[in-house]
Parts: sequence; structure tokens; C-alpha cells
Amino acid sequence: MKNSLYSTCKLMGLTLFFFTILSCSSKKEIDETAPEEFTSSSSCNLPQINGSSNVEGFGILEKFSGIWNGPVFSPTPLGSYPEWIVDFRPISSSQISAKNELDSLNDIFMSFFIVKHECSYKVAFRNGGGFAGSVRNAYMVIDSLNEGPSESFYRFVDPISGGNRVYTDITFKQDSLIMHVYTNKYGSLPSAVTHMIWTANQRDTTSAQNAINLFNFPQKQLTKDFSTTFDGLSDAVFYAAAADPYPEQNQPYLGTSNVNINITNPVTVDTSKKVLIIITTQKLFSGVTFMPANLDFRSRYVFVKANNPSSYNFNYMHPGDYYVNAIYDSNGDFNFSSGDYMNSSFDIPFTLTNQGTSSTNVNINFQIP
Repeated sequence: MKNSLYSTCKLMGLTLFFFTILSCSSKKEIDETAPEEFTSSSSCNLPQINGSSNVEGFGILEKFSGIWNGPVFSPTPLGSYPEWIVDFRPISSSQISAKNELDSLNDIFMSFFIVKHECSYKVAFRNGGGFAGSVRNAYMVIDSLNEGPSESFYRFVDPISGGNRVYTDITFKQDSLIMHVYTNKYGSLPSAVTHMIWTANQRDTTSAQNAINLFNFPQKQLTKDFSTTFDGLSDAVFYAAAADPYPEQNQPYLGTSNVNINITNPVTVDTSKKVLIIITTQKLFSGVTFMPANLDFRSRYVFVKANNPSSYNFNYMHPGDYYVNAIYDSNGDFNFSSGDYMNSSFDIPFTLTNQGTSSTNVNINFQIP
């Protein structure tokens, strides 16, 4: 558990990865040709979407369900990281999403959903959130795919530049995925190069099953009409919710979990220290015995300042049953280790409902031997 928990502090680097891409990276055109002109909505006679409609990239939706965990490689100055954990679940019949955060100013929200664009139905990729208090959200649409019995490939590009700014390749192989992001580093390179690679394994599918059953996911239903959404824009990046065509607060089937932390041991709280809040979909302890294999069920986690009391709101969170544990990092090593403090009532349960708000109290009062 020590090494696994240490690596959760690396989410800051991952957040910066994505916002470097969202704000100012670009890519040389994949096929070295100019992007095609868009078909206007007035000349589009596309029939209303139904179960027999052709939806480009539809197969990717069911592949994402579950909790994924794996290392990030990056040749950038940010370096590489041993793990990144993402809990993807359906939030409608035609959309799947996941959110991660480091603290109240740094988070990532990703989702894939069906759109109408260029007179066809496609899967779009929304990626963004907050970095150091600044909000940026970017959109990409499916550009190419190749689906096989044991391996499937999907490419997403900016809907305006056609891939000139940035592009993302996603490859699934059975229970693993590779997300490969390319950029030409602000146009400074003659061709796009690797910005980051996330290689992950599917650690759990049970956590998403209730939402899969509820929505009979995935279904061919339109989430957003992007026929004219990006007309007149230079790229599909948005820096304020008012301009965002699909802001987080409009995303369906999500809720908010408030975790309130009270520290009674140690008696004197050092506010320069951090508290790690871990939310899992299965218990981490059997009685007083820690079960390290159940770290695969981590859904959300965050570091907060060790104020006493303190709290954190996990917003846009999937409805479901959860357990929460909190660790006061006494020695500042970002580890769950001897001498640190945590809640003596292990695995405090709570349930979050659709559009609901839960409130859970955690008392840190036990020093780890």
C-alpha cells in the first residue's frame, strides 16, 4: 500500500499533462492535407438516430467501463509516473465519464459520448477541468478507427483543425488500454511527437455494473448536436463554463460527496501536513487486517491541507456505494506508513444517489503502529 498511495500525489503532473495539451499544443496534419470543409446543418438530411444508425466509434463506449490503473510515460520535464487510477462509468445510455482531482484547484474530467457532427453520428471526447484555478475544456471527435476481435484502435482529433493542434490514439487489447497523446509542442516541431502514454489495466468491472444495467448501456442515442457548435472558432478549447457547449454542471447522473475530517489524534495538528482521503467501492480492511488487493477498487482520492476540521467535496461523482478512509501524513512522505494517523473506524460507508449530496464524517484518531 505504501508505494501505491505515494503515487497518488502524482495526479498534479497528470493534470498538467492534459492542460498543456488543451491550452496550446498542436499537431501537424496526420495525412499532410488540409482539413475538409464542414457540411452545414442546413444541407444535412441525416435521419434521426436509432438502433440501426451508423455511429463512428460506438464500440469504444462499452470498452471503457470499469476502474483502470497503470503507469504514465512522458518524455517531458514532468517525467513519468507509476500509476494513474480512473473510474469510468456510464452516466447516460450513450455517455461514459470519469473524474479525478488532486485538490480543490486541480482536477480532470473526461467523457465520451455520441454527437452529430459533419452530417454523421460520431463519438466525441471531452477532456478538461481545472489547473491551478484556471478552467480549460477541450473537445475531440473520432477521426479513424480499426476494430478487431482482439485489438481495437480509435483516433480523436480537434473538430476544427482536423488534428492540427493535437490528437489522441486509444488502443484496447482485451483488458488493457493504451492512451497515446501527440503534440508538435506549440508548432515548434516539423511533426507531432509523443507527449504522454498511459498504459492501463482494467482492475474492476463490478463498480460500473449498476449504471450499465440502469441505462442498458451503451445505446445509440444522441447526447449533443455539434453540427454548428464550433462554427467561427479557431479551436475547440473553452476557458469558461458560459462558453463551454457541454459544461460539467450539465452532465447527467452524477452527485456530490462531502467528506468532513476531524483530527483528534495527534492532539496538535501541523497545518503544513497533508491528509489523504481515499474513496473505494470495496472495503480496504477485513476487521483490522489491511487487504492490499482491494486497492484495485480505488475510485476517487485527494490530498487536502491538514486543517482541523477540514472537508472536501467530491463533485460530479458516480452514484453508488462507497467506503472512505483518511490518512494524516505525519512524516510528509505521502505514504501510509508507521507513525501516520488514520480513522480507527475503518472503511466508513456511504451511499451517493443521482443528483444527490452525501455527507460523511471521518475522525482521524489512530496512530499506525
